[in-house]
Amino acid sequence: LWGRRNISAAPFVFPEAKVQAVQWAEAARAAARAGRWSEAEEMWRKVLGADAGHPEALYSLGVHALQAGRMEESIDLLRQACAAAPGEATVWVFLSAALRTAGRPEEAWEAIQGALVADPYSLPALLAKASLLEETSGTAAAVVTYRNALKVAPPSQHWPAHLRGELEHAARLVEAETKAYQDYLLRSLDGLVRQAQPTDRSRWREALSIMAGASRPYLSDANQLYVPRLPAIPFFDRSHFPWIEALEAQTDEIRRELEAALATAQGAFNPYIAYAPGQPVNQWGELNHSDRWSTLDLWKSGAPVADNQAICPGTTSALAEVDLAQIEGLCPNVMFSALAPRTRIPPHHGETNARVIAHLPLVVPENCEYRVGFDRIQWRPGEVIVFDDTLEHEAYNGSDCLRTVLIFDVWNPLLSTDDRAIVLAMAAAARAYGGA
Repeated sequence: LWGRRNISAAPFVFPEAKVQAVQWAEAARAAARAGRWSEAEEMWRKVLGADAGHPEALYSLGVHALQAGRMEESIDLLRQACAAAPGEATVWVFLSAALRTAGRPEEAWEAIQGALVADPYSLPALLAKASLLEETSGTAAAVVTYRNALKVAPPSQHWPAHLRGELEHAARLVEAETKAYQDYLLRSLDGLVRQAQPTDRSRWREALSIMAGASRPYLSDANQLYVPRLPAIPFFDRSHFPWIEALEAQTDEIRRELEAALATAQGAFNPYIAYAPGQPVNQWGELNHSDRWSTLDLWKSGAPVADNQAICPGTTSALAEVDLAQIEGLCPNVMFSALAPRTRIPPHHGETNARVIAHLPLVVPENCEYRVGFDRIQWRPGEVIVFDDTLEHEAYNGSDCLRTVLIFDVWNPLLSTDDRAIVLAMAAAARAYGGA
């Protein structure tokens, strides 16, 4: 409870009584650790007898008095402790608690301000401030401070046990207020958003969500080759891709080849996630070497997979009319992707924004969802979607059936022919340097 440092550890080099006070302080701490509170209190009183300004003794006895309900004694001792150790936020927090329990909210507020002067990022002080605001001025006044407390708190799985209840309360209030604010913004601007171009409406809904604090900006993050200053577009308009309709017209043939491969070439499907032992798997632990997400590759890292193309000739032929991204050692990747029932692909980022990803959905049961950045869609069999996978994205099959999609890489339509040439040169230089 004493905070970042042990003030009583400062050297006491003269009178003998102060030397003995150090010994009593050690005994008090040992008794407290063992839960012998009466003994600890007795030792701290001896410390105070020898050193009336001993900050840790004043603080510890003040906390004892607070827990015993002796409010005036607690307030007096804790005020003295704050004067002796003004930089210890924890002491101010307990003084505020004593004053608040004694029905003196104005003085409790001053004590909390003292705690935050000592340490503006003190989690207990922020929670105490928010709680006092909630009690005296209502929820709306407290939400900003609760939100600040959650920002400085560790991830929820690491919340301190003695603060968990307060943090859970803070999270509930912040979530409710955030939703109320988001709903208000959406209602207030609904007319204007509806007047925007259809392709822009999701963008403005995302802007309102970010303003309300309901979501964060999703930024492009490529694992390998990143082209700066390209717009991060979750889902591209179909007009960028003149080959889409011709490919969609082949959906039935492509689906027949997929179903035949599933029935007769099960060994050609392999887990998409396959980290070697000793490699960090991060979010992929549940899917590593799992058939719950498996693929049959027609091209892999830019190279054709001849055996699989031979069992899917119609699909291979249909893709000849598609502007597949050709970056040696990286893409195209073309695969049938099979996602098992009740399986989620966790949020992740792709390799490069020089190419974008296309899906031709083939078998899509109900309750299957796809998210790219802020935007969520439902796959529709036979309708191609194209998206930037360097934005965080995830997939979910919430049905009891297998979900299958044809996935392939195409050039980012915002790159010119000259841009493509530079991308290819960058990739070649990276390979040459790595080989050297």
